[in-house]
Amino acid sequence: MGESDDMPKEDLYSEDIARYYDEVLNMDMSESSKAYFSTLKRDARPTRPAKTFTGRMAFYFVMTAVMCVAIFTVVLATVWEQQFQGYARDNMQRLAQQTADALSSQYEESGGWTPDVVGYAPAITAAYPDLGMQVLDASGNVLYDDTTVNRKSSSDEGASPNDINDQDNVDSIVSADVLDRSGIKLGTVRLWAFDAEAVTTKSDAAFKMNSYYGMALAGVIAIALAGVIGYCSSRTLTRPVVKITSTARAIRNGDLTARTNLKGDDEIGRLGETFDSMATELERDIKFEHRLTSDVAHELRTPLMAMLATVEAMQDGVLPSDNEHFEVVAGEVRRLSRLVDAMLHLSRVENNTDFKTERTEMVYVVKSLVSMQEQLFNDRGLRLRFDDKIPTHELYADVNPDLIREAVTNIMSNAMRYTPEGGWVVVAIDRDRFKNEMLISVRDTGIGIAKEDIPRVFSRFWRSDASRERVSGGLGVGLALTKEIIDKHNGSIGVESELGKGTTFTLRIPIDRDRSYKPNPSGEELIG
Repeated sequence: MGESDDMPKEDLYSEDIARYYDEVLNMDMSESSKAYFSTLKRDARPTRPAKTFTGRMAFYFVMTAVMCVAIFTVVLATVWEQQFQGYARDNMQRLAQQTADALSSQYEESGGWTPDVVGYAPAITAAYPDLGMQVLDASGNVLYDDTTVNRKSSSDEGASPNDINDQDNVDSIVSADVLDRSGIKLGTVRLWAFDAEAVTTKSDAAFKMNSYYGMALAGVIAIALAGVIGYCSSRTLTRPVVKITSTARAIRNGDLTARTNLKGDDEIGRLGETFDSMATELERDIKFEHRLTSDVAHELRTPLMAMLATVEAMQDGVLPSDNEHFEVVAGEVRRLSRLVDAMLHLSRVENNTDFKTERTEMVYVVKSLVSMQEQLFNDRGLRLRFDDKIPTHELYADVNPDLIREAVTNIMSNAMRYTPEGGWVVVAIDRDRFKNEMLISVRDTGIGIAKEDIPRVFSRFWRSDASRERVSGGLGVGLALTKEIIDKHNGSIGVESELGKGTTFTLRIPIDRDRSYKPNPSGEELIG
């Protein structure tokens, strides 16, 4: 047999294709044509089918079924064989008793162990050629020995009847006493089998074989059924995995709207929901990245264009090169600097995963902020008020006090910026005893926020349409920074607003139930 005869067909096919393309590539042709045919040669290699989870699961089910069926068959066959041997022994015992009863009748008729009485035994053993029999009198003398009478050599068929009393396997021997009518023992009949099926009928043997055939058939059916169940089960298990894989591939190819839509309380359902949530976050982040790039370009382009136009106008003599116009350029530069600083600060807060916290009395922190900014609000024609809703006027929490001050200051500045003259701003602190959270709210009577704009309030550079003129000087980063700070404290921030009536920002920060108090000098604990 040649070497090629031992190779798989796909390898022979691959070699033939390779030789064909080698001949083509040896022809005189352009470099682009050679590159084209080289690609065809590479792609012409047949791919072997990949092993699938479905196939492996079906294989594991089949192998498990094979092992279980094998163990079950061995155990069942052993038990069945023992039961069948017990059945055969019962038959032997019944035959021995029948023989003893017959000999007892013959004994009474003949008046002793006459040859006619003893001669009745061969008639019984003749019907069972694989059965050995002994008849003993009351003294234990052998009156009839089937092996001696009917067998040429006891070693050819089994144990010698002369050594029967010395046999180790005494369970193979059954006996029945020959009794007269008064119950006196006249002798003993002993039976033993030279073959395990000596006293079984053909129907018994057929039943035994059919039982084994039935076991084998049941095993084959069980293995086949296990394979089908394994295949179907693995298909059921892999269907959501395939869905997740195809969804991931679609997202990789740019379809950010692809979702698995898998639901359920099991691990696969939770995996699908988590994957969809991750895909949603990814879609949002990518869209946010695109929007951020656009917003940053817009934020930078406006002051840069203003500076460029002013400088070019001064170069062309359209505007005088005086301090007034230089100050315009300097103002735009300062605003750009503030914007860059704000973005860098926001980035540092976002990337700081190990910021330090300390036990802080929050009522004092918020109240001091209100006191420091009260005059600034008054200068703007606004009324600022602090509302302490804590009964003990003390509330402790493990926070970073500097970041919390910055977050509250941003909200207050936002309220001052968008509240018309004559309005008011209320800063309140309270505690949600059910959720064990600290609540800091800033409520104003400003211009408000449209309902459709509320989800975008914390986006970078976002401003309401009413504030796009930038007369307030805001950079559009403060609220995004505030949300990031509160998120770092495992808290949340909510917004309630109505156009023309005002806005309320509420900061929620978790507090330690057992550490939100300050010991009283009297020894009592004042719970915040």
